[in-house]
Amino acid sequence: MEIKQISVFLENNVGRIGEVTKVLAEAGINMRAISIADTADFGILRLIVNENDRAVKALNDAGFTTRETNVVAVEIKDIPGSLAKVMELFQKSKVNIEYLYTSPEGKEGHAVVIFKLEDHAKGMRIVQELGLSTL
Repeated sequence: MEIKQISVFLENNVGRIGEVTKVLAEAGINMRAISIADTADFGILRLIVNENDRAVKALNDAGFTTRETNVVAVEIKDIPGSLAKVMELFQKSKVNIEYLYTSPEGKEGHAVVIFKLEDHAKGMRIVQELGLSTL
């Protein structure tokens, strides 16, 4: 399933992630997945939340710079090799993965992997054609 991810651009300073989580908490937003990538000067906090529009508004109103991106969340069995099989399917289909991270949202015995794909439309077609379980 295609979902929207919110990217929040942050200075690499003490407390900045805490500020984001406080803004979301005060707005009643529930985070479903979170990932951070950083450099020496800044970070990109990637979020999947229960209410994108409200989250983006709350973050922008608090002075944060945000961007929404389409990602795909694939549910896999929580056993060794499950992710390797999905990766192999993308590789065989020539779908480049820009990055991925996980979410605790899967049903028991499953994991959810969130993929940012270089060619999102092609990746979505592959996911649908292969009948991969999506969140």
